[in-house]
Amino acid sequence: MPRNKKVLLLVENLSVPADPRVWREAQTLRQHGYQVSIICPRGETRDTESYVYLDGISIYRYTLDTTIHKSIDYMREYAVAMLNTLRLSFKIWRRHGFDVIHAANPPDTFFMIGLLYRMLGKKFIFDQHDLAPEMFAIKFQGRMKLIQRCLQLCETLSYKTANLVITTNESQKRNALKRGGCAPEKVVVVRNGPDDTRFTVLTPEPELKRGRPYLLAYIGVMASQDGVDYVLYALNELINKRGRQDIGLVLMGDGDQLTLLKNLTEDLQLTDYVHFAGWVGKHDLLRYLSVADIGLCPDPSNQLNDHSTMLKTMEYMAMGLPVVAFDLLETRYSAQEAALYATANRVEDFADKIEILLADAALRQKMGNYGRQRIEEELSWNQTSKHLISAYQQLFAQDNTANVEQVRKTSAEQVVTETGSVADNISVSTTE
Repeated sequence: MPRNKKVLLLVENLSVPADPRVWREAQTLRQHGYQVSIICPRGETRDTESYVYLDGISIYRYTLDTTIHKSIDYMREYAVAMLNTLRLSFKIWRRHGFDVIHAANPPDTFFMIGLLYRMLGKKFIFDQHDLAPEMFAIKFQGRMKLIQRCLQLCETLSYKTANLVITTNESQKRNALKRGGCAPEKVVVVRNGPDDTRFTVLTPEPELKRGRPYLLAYIGVMASQDGVDYVLYALNELINKRGRQDIGLVLMGDGDQLTLLKNLTEDLQLTDYVHFAGWVGKHDLLRYLSVADIGLCPDPSNQLNDHSTMLKTMEYMAMGLPVVAFDLLETRYSAQEAALYATANRVEDFADKIEILLADAALRQKMGNYGRQRIEEELSWNQTSKHLISAYQQLFAQDNTANVEQVRKTSAEQVVTETGSVADNISVSTTE
């Protein structure tokens, strides 16, 4: 294994280590002997330093305004991110050097930096976390068609520029093969599994249920594609329409829909039942998940979510929580028997599945145990990260093969040259 290889990780949509997948990838690479540097934006409340050396990894950050009101804001964000990433890449090249650029999407614009460095002998990895054109279409509800076409072109160029494409599931791999025209050996699936060693059930604290017998939990981003409003509508169905008053809900996370969700909570008269905890630290996350009864995955069926793997699903499973989710292809693959699946985008059925679980403690326990076992045996980062290291070894093995072939070629040429020289000398001696 090439212990001296150097990796530059690029990410734009989150700071690091706040981005859990990028941080796990960076730590895994470092643990296997790679030298790792990262370029990312600064966070608003965390990850605010311009430079930090953390766990043996150099992290360089830049300021980025991600407020989007109109199309020009979108282009401005990407332009600022690209220019700052390029600037810092030169700085890291001088200070540390790198052999490969590993770019996490979204956006899909890093191929331009990858193309530049490929001309300088570096390798480029396109790590596709999400389908960016589909994400844009969902977020802006079909508006700004020109930008969406540009994003589709950027995705295609990212596939073509990359020496290696990493996807989070088989659905995205099929997209890379079909829409991207990638060769099968060029695409590797590295699933987005949780670090199960960090998800330990703590002694339950009943007071976190705020006086109610049952607690539902949601963790993660609260953007338009995440469907957190479905959770509130389902809770409204249970409390205001079916008359239940024994259920509380904790929402852990943040996003551009947070204000709208708080307003919706007030409009539905659910304020006494809903607690917006914001982004919580790992310990508080474990505290809430240790006392919760059900983990919720309200991601609606659409052209993005149907092909996405939801990390929160597996984090619930790692904590032994049963899951209620809409019936999406990749969610069903991840959770299998650890979840009850509601008909896609149907609030009443989502509420029905919650009630089924609340009524059956034995079923909750059975599903929770199954989920935890599935994480430990197949879906944890300890298992899926093996594919990441294997992909890197394969990538650099191509260089080793090429070097061996070059050595063989050079040796053969030397043999021919030396044989010719001996023959010339023999010929001369005979003549004399």
